[in-house]
Amino acid sequence: MNAREWIDAFAARLEVEAPSAEEWSTLLDLAGVAAHSSERVAAPVSCWVAARAGVSADAALESDVRWGPVADLAKADRPYDNRAVGRPGSRRADR
Repeated sequence: MNAREWIDAFAARLEVEAPSAEEWSTLLDLAGVAAHSSERVAAPVSCWVAARAGVSADAALESDVRWGPVADLAKADRPYDNRAVGRPGSRRADR
């Protein structure tokens, strides 16, 4: 089963419409911004945060462009912790 088939089946199980090809692409773009600005695990969670806030993936991407990457905000108030995931430059998430 590929990713599209899995998402289609998951959406059907939850009785919601699966994302269109355009929505799929936008979600991947949003996930990519999060993953490249932070750690890979930020990708799916950023999509959840946008959905939880009632913000479309398009609007979330636009806010990242308009206000600057969220990573820039984090730099101001949290020091780097290289031990977080065992690689230089990673950030430890607040727990």
